[in-house]
Amino acid sequence: MTGLAPWLPPPRSRLLRPLRLVRAGALRRLTRDRAAFCGGVLLAVLVSLALAGALGRDWRVLDLDALREPPSARHWFGTTGTGRDMFALGLRGMRRSLAVGLAAGLLATAAAALVGAFAGLAGGPLDRLLMGTADLLLVLPGVLLVAVLAPEGASWGTVVLLLAAFLWPLTARAVRAQTRALAEREFVLAAFCAGASRRRVVLRHLLPNLAGLLSADAAVNIGVAIMGESGLAFLGFGVRPPDVSLGTLIADGTSAATVYPWLFLPPAVLLVLIVLAVNLLGDGLHRALDADR
Repeated sequence: MTGLAPWLPPPRSRLLRPLRLVRAGALRRLTRDRAAFCGGVLLAVLVSLALAGALGRDWRVLDLDALREPPSARHWFGTTGTGRDMFALGLRGMRRSLAVGLAAGLLATAAAALVGAFAGLAGGPLDRLLMGTADLLLVLPGVLLVAVLAPEGASWGTVVLLLAAFLWPLTARAVRAQTRALAEREFVLAAFCAGASRRRVVLRHLLPNLAGLLSADAAVNIGVAIMGESGLAFLGFGVRPPDVSLGTLIADGTSAATVYPWLFLPPAVLLVLIVLAVNLLGDGLHRALDADR
């Protein structure tokens, strides 16, 4: 029995690494990380504003008495050429961009985690097939193909699926490399010796140990997805009038940015703040989860 001791799997708490946020002080490390804390607070404020709406303002209402009016007590961010409130439009566009970015980024990370883990653990033909597909997608111009493949007036769900389809390959390669390193560890070998299936080993043993990597990559994917959705909207794909996105607002305000800066600056600043907050929080999660590895 003594000879088998090194092959016994580690305690359950070690396998379920996401619980370290509570059990091993990672939450305390995260809150003490100033950059991550600021990113989390900023993201929470932006998401709250996007969900709460424009404090009673309707983004569809036209104020014909205030056309291209600069910021004032009545219209905090000014108005457009048709009299629509830029504050309400900015929050509406931010809600759309956040929804698409979060959904596409998380979906891409989940797909990359599963593909990379199974490829790294299985090896052989399955590994070559999955990583070959990832390599092919990596050399293709993703945003350009999404723009070509997105049908006119595509729903936000279609845009999410198309963005996620081109975001997962790079993360999948990183997960595969980490999986191949973990596959030789005692707790993985012990799980196989105990009769665990490959699916159980991936879901219960490997992926929880990659929580730090996945959290950072999820943040990067969300940021890239938000930028991708805004870029597509800027080019005229995805969102269709009268609905708006940060990309459409930036596109509409670009030509008048030097004359009427309030048409361009609010959506541009909101886009920068969203991506910055997501990246700061993602980096902090990576450091907090991997501090004791």
